[in-house]
Amino acid sequence: MLELVGVRHRYDGRVVLDIARFAVSPGSGVAIVGPNGSGKSTLLRLLALLERPSEGEVRLGGVVVAGGQAPRAGAGPRRRITLVEQRPVLLRGTVLENLGFGLVVRGVRRTELNRRVENVAARLGITQLLHRRRHELSDGEVQRVAVARALAVEPDVLLLDEPASSADRAAAQTLYRVLAEERARRPLAICLASHQLEDAYRWADDVRALAEGRLSPVTPENLFRVELPAGGGGDLKHVCVGPIEIAATTDKTGPAILAVPPTDIFVSREPLASSARNVFMGRVTRLTHQRPGAVHVTADVGVELVAVVTEEAARDLGLTPGGPVVFSFKASAVRVF
Repeated sequence: MLELVGVRHRYDGRVVLDIARFAVSPGSGVAIVGPNGSGKSTLLRLLALLERPSEGEVRLGGVVVAGGQAPRAGAGPRRRITLVEQRPVLLRGTVLENLGFGLVVRGVRRTELNRRVENVAARLGITQLLHRRRHELSDGEVQRVAVARALAVEPDVLLLDEPASSADRAAAQTLYRVLAEERARRPLAICLASHQLEDAYRWADDVRALAEGRLSPVTPENLFRVELPAGGGGDLKHVCVGPIEIAATTDKTGPAILAVPPTDIFVSREPLASSARNVFMGRVTRLTHQRPGAVHVTADVGVELVAVVTEEAARDLGLTPGGPVVFSFKASAVRVF
């Protein structure tokens, strides 16, 4: 198991990550989601032993490998964990040489090296790229080569930072299929940071949200960084989120994260008489079935909001992409942290 324990990490004195515990179990598939600047990339770099936490520990198999009194992590732990960053750097040489480099360093015999390289290249659809160099590749192709290079060395833990951000839909689907196949083949743990909630729910066993460097106590959808106004008389505040205002019950002021749990949003085709202070009309942008019996309804109401309804409710309401929809929720349903 790879885990962060009691970690607080700082850049220039500013706390950017504050996590009591974050664990990636053997064979698990974990997705981390959250807005830009929430700490996803920093968390991955700590897990990858590329940075030492300012406070706390990184443990691998129960052994402290970074932080605390641990010496700098050696080659042993580092070879068990591989990180593919969002903008990966390829070594000089061809794609073939890049894919084989880690295997050469590990002393893998040429026959086995060639087998692994050919296999992973075929699975990720990059065989035709093997004799190309970096300047001959698109950004999406560079990402696929970097993932293939990481899979070739067969790490225990694979960390991926937005691995499909430059990929088209077909390439992204191929990537996630290969990751699923690799997890089925051996006890590989994968921890992936992504902005694509639909993809995260589709492939991951466990979806976790980060906000302001902390794990969010709510589901990953409908998280907004806001500035809470001061005063106003009482705890009811109207908070600007893009072009709309959301009513929330809070006594906090200043920078905060506002969260609207999708299960607390009431979905209808027309405004209904209710005590909900938040009523927004918009249009359905997509419907997804991320869990059995439940439909995630994404709508543009000035900003993008996601609600969850039953499959029966979606049918009864006649929800279709492009169709009208009304989202309603109480001010007390809005969580602020």
